[in-house]
Amino acid sequence: MLVLGIETSCDETSVAVVKDGREVLSNIISSQVPIHERFGGVVPEIASRNHVEAISNVMKKALKEAKVTLSDIDAVACTYGPGLVGALLVGVSYAKALSYASNKPLVGTNHIEGHIAANYITHKDLKPPFIALIISGGHTHLVYIKDYKNFEILGKTRDDAIGEAFDKVARVIGLGYPGGPKIDKLAKEGSANIELPTTHFDNLDFSFSGIKTAVINLNHKDSNINKADLSASFEKTVTDILIEHTLNASKKLNINTIVLAGGVSANSYIREKFVELEKTNNMKIYYPEPVLCTDNAAMIASAGYYNYINGVTSGLDLNAEPNLKLLN
Repeated sequence: MLVLGIETSCDETSVAVVKDGREVLSNIISSQVPIHERFGGVVPEIASRNHVEAISNVMKKALKEAKVTLSDIDAVACTYGPGLVGALLVGVSYAKALSYASNKPLVGTNHIEGHIAANYITHKDLKPPFIALIISGGHTHLVYIKDYKNFEILGKTRDDAIGEAFDKVARVIGLGYPGGPKIDKLAKEGSANIELPTTHFDNLDFSFSGIKTAVINLNHKDSNINKADLSASFEKTVTDILIEHTLNASKKLNINTIVLAGGVSANSYIREKFVELEKTNNMKIYYPEPVLCTDNAAMIASAGYYNYINGVTSGLDLNAEPNLKLLN
């Protein structure tokens, strides 16, 4: 089965063709990072306009690289949330038009499910059940994946998502946007010798607002503070929290298969520490290849495939849902 995936939730315009939910025939990504870099973050209106300009060409490239035509496609999957409403509307509208014109089933797909499904592409042998740690610019979730369409949220952030905290810290200390990769790079030059506060709850929920604020205050108090040490300390503190919560979830459910997903899972320090966790706690850790960590349409096509074979399709009244939850 060939699924055409469309992803426009933020600042990447992406179209992909994926076979049977696992084999990528094409995955074209048009990134807007250089456009938004000068503003220090994504400007929603500019993102939407650029999606409109890019999407037709991106789709043509995806079909050409996959060596298929629209008539070969079995279903059209698109991200309909969560994300920026204007950006989402571009992809949803385009997908609905394709579905109608080609008489192909439309499959509205949750962006967070897409991040989880990215691992099905990288790891062909991966099957539920497992625990997924979803860490991105907009989300921090610990989720028990019981089956391809059966999830239970174990914990989530009560304030900032981890990727949002990375971006805000990077902006304050003068690194600019996108913050995650720049902090990852600078932290390698420093030492994690600055103690930062952490917030703990009785459950598996996260909080990153206090850590972010502490870093910002330290930088404001002393503009000459070692930025590399500050970056390394921030990175270590948030990683320790991720490890602690993941371990607690693993012990609670007696599940040793852990899947990382989302843009922040590309962070080299976080990956390094989870590899150590795998060795010391008899776990199996999975994470996507870097190109599948950030927003892309291959992961949407994969998640859309599992939606479709489980009987989930959408009507032409499908609308963007910027605050769509993993479990509605």
